[in-house]
Amino acid sequence: MSFHSTAAHLVTLASGEGSTHVDEHASISPLVTGGGAFIALMLLLWITTRFNRDR
Repeated sequence: MSFHSTAAHLVTLASGEGSTHVDEHASISPLVTGGGAFIALMLLLWITTRFNRDR
């Protein structure tokens, strides 16, 4: 395989041409993901502050 043919093949693969993959599931809402991360971080912050009462 030459460099040119390898590069052409990788470009075709990366662009998705000829791909038959279709997502059949709904993606997770960004609002739910962000809200869950925010709640998890607030919980970790609350736990951390409970252990540092001497400061």
